[in-house]
Amino acid sequence: MIAAGLTWYVTRGSGLVALVLLTIAFVLGIPTARSFDRRGAPRLVVQLLHRNASLLAVVFLGVHVATTVADSFVHIRVVDAFVPFASGYRTLWLGLGTIALDLMLAVIVTSLLRHRLTYRTWRTVHLAAYGCWPIALLHGLQIGSDAGFTWMRWTVAGCAAAAIAAVAVRIARPVRAVVAAMR
Repeated sequence: MIAAGLTWYVTRGSGLVALVLLTIAFVLGIPTARSFDRRGAPRLVVQLLHRNASLLAVVFLGVHVATTVADSFVHIRVVDAFVPFASGYRTLWLGLGTIALDLMLAVIVTSLLRHRLTYRTWRTVHLAAYGCWPIALLHGLQIGSDAGFTWMRWTVAGCAAAAIAAVAVRIARPVRAVVAAMR
């Protein structure tokens, strides 16, 4: 019983931390996709922060998935974590979490194989990562047991505000050639 309770707390905490880190990676990924203003932080620093936030998000997502499968309160199989809409438990919302996980896995694999792929292929798959964020947010809001708490609503609102602000800044600034910016 103690282990089951522990896995529930770790699942909740790791899911929330993964969402916050995914938000940070999302926000930091936007400036790396365009020519960066040299008056601000150096491009390399932003790229390293983006990569580290992404890697940490993957670690916490792995813990989230592992403890979800290990928890005995709800029966979620390993296959349910990777195949969207396969589970009988809250099928839509768990399925959205699975889609976000699958998108992240595609980004991880293509990033590891980046040197063997064309830039266009890598970039196309990498842009799919931006779909992870809203899907993961919906997943957490609908299936998360903490979604109704004020502190969770403020955390989600902060993540949403940061993501919306980053997108707004990105849209407002003219974009130079992406290929030139990535060199």
